[in-house]
Amino acid sequence: MTQSLRVGVIGVGHLGRHHARIYKTLPSVILVGVSDTDPSRGHLVADECGVSYFQDLDELLSLVDAVSVAVPTSAHGVVVTTCLQRGCHVLVEKPIASHVWEGEQLVELAKVGGTILQVGHIERFNPIVEVMRPLVNQPGFIECHRLSPFQPRGTDVDVVRDLMIHDLDLLLSLGLGPILQVEARG
Repeated sequence: MTQSLRVGVIGVGHLGRHHARIYKTLPSVILVGVSDTDPSRGHLVADECGVSYFQDLDELLSLVDAVSVAVPTSAHGVVVTTCLQRGCHVLVEKPIASHVWEGEQLVELAKVGGTILQVGHIERFNPIVEVMRPLVNQPGFIECHRLSPFQPRGTDVDVVRDLMIHDLDLLLSLGLGPILQVEARG
């Protein structure tokens, strides 16, 4: 019998709430609790999931093997660093950090600590992307348009880091070779 993975969710706004809900449905996962800077939101999601709310992040980290980090991007560096330093594996919502140098520091910290640091690029699992993959062989030109209503979340970073990162990640994940040129407006 395999051991269950003990997880916590840090940041239970729009996306973190989904992480908590999904973890509760996974048979090999024990959702230990959630943490959020807004106690009322934290208690609400904790109650919905039947778990504890942790005001003290260190207390939660002492009880888990891994965490999902779904805080605003501007806080990724500090929160993910804390988690990795406590020996927790981390799934962080994209983008990994506000700045490239900060993301590189997180990757290095995970390597040194022997922990897993995974970025949640969820568009890779979009059903239309799965259909598209075998159709894209050797394109000479790819044009992407992202059309969606404005969401008043994720506004602590610009649209390129918040949304265009999905399109760039999808292109890179297709394994078509090096990208020679990028032109973007956002």
